[in-house]
Amino acid sequence: MAVRAPHLYRSLRCFCLAGFSLLGNDVEGGAELPFAFEEHSGRGGSALYEYRPLTRSYVESRAERLGALADARLALDDLRREPAAAIYATAHSGKNGDEPLLRTIVLPMLADVAEACGGFDWSDEAFDRAYGELERSLFGSRRAYAAVAPLVGLSLGTQVELADGLRIRLVAAGELAAHWPEANGLLPAGFGSEPDRLCVLELECPLAPNERHVPDAPAELADAVSALRLATAAPVAAGPVLFERLDWRPLAIRPVLPIAATEPGGEPTRLDAFRARLASDLLARLGRAEDDPELAEALDRWELSLFADEPFRSEQLREALVALLGGPDGLWAASVRAAVLLGETGRDRAEQLGLLRGLARGETAGAGAADAVRKAVVETLAHGDRPGLVSTLDDALLGVRPRPAGYFAALAS
Repeated sequence: MAVRAPHLYRSLRCFCLAGFSLLGNDVEGGAELPFAFEEHSGRGGSALYEYRPLTRSYVESRAERLGALADARLALDDLRREPAAAIYATAHSGKNGDEPLLRTIVLPMLADVAEACGGFDWSDEAFDRAYGELERSLFGSRRAYAAVAPLVGLSLGTQVELADGLRIRLVAAGELAAHWPEANGLLPAGFGSEPDRLCVLELECPLAPNERHVPDAPAELADAVSALRLATAAPVAAGPVLFERLDWRPLAIRPVLPIAATEPGGEPTRLDAFRARLASDLLARLGRAEDDPELAEALDRWELSLFADEPFRSEQLREALVALLGGPDGLWAASVRAAVLLGETGRDRAEQLGLLRGLARGETAGAGAADAVRKAVVETLAHGDRPGLVSTLDDALLGVRPRPAGYFAALAS
């Protein structure tokens, strides 16, 4: 095998040999290597059964002892001198010393070799394959980053692309636990078994080989959750943690932003093609809120209302509507503008105004009023120019300009 870093090959091989000796002695001394019992369906209804040793979790449970080995120290010294390994350390900014490199490279290398060996009977070929994969990651021309978070509140028929490199897809059985043995204790209740808890949000992007920092995945996934909540009115949430990998190697586990990880009330729904497209369009427009403080305020208030009890829920909706379409003219003007924005016919506009007038009078927001505010946020985001939209709505009220076409009408045409 062609080796680019002979010193790293030597130190990691010595560590893995020492680790095999320690772990093998534990097994001989009576420690049990856990196994998974897996069924594989075959042709004609027959099934094959396999006992698979869970070497990764066995290695993780002995991390402290393995990390104390002298060969582990030598391997970590060599890794610290490799610039390409720096991203593994910076991904664990809250941890000090050698622990990030130990957890993300050294111990996974040992687990990979042990899995390939089916236990702790050493094989040079197994080590060479595992080391070759590490070198391809460290010294390749590009690197592949990914972050995956459980998604609840939606069911899915087929994979949905929300943006370049950002998608919703069905989770594969055992996918997370295969890379992160501790994953099962970090998933939402019922994840993987209930219809609205079978999906993940996945962010993938290439990185330069010398990149030292990972993307801001918590922020990216939080924006996606906001777009899905706006598009579906479903109790969508991600997390509570996201799982990062680099070149298919576990990299880190990070918390999802609290507002995206908290499950709002409501009924789960199926993400159809139309609402998937709407969510994608909204996600592309959410960045505009950075240049429009009133729009950002409206978005924050609306999303906070999903978790508030009365009377705070209704107050958040009022503040959202004022920031969105009222400005200095206040809540009454915002209600009238929203009615014109949402109503295709005079009857529709009168119905919307009736819902929002109650909110303006200080009444508790019913489901209809809350949904009207949500739709107003959606239409304003879709329009793109919020101040221009307010001016157009005022002209439409005076009859000097046609009412602006809504997102749904424009899509239909």
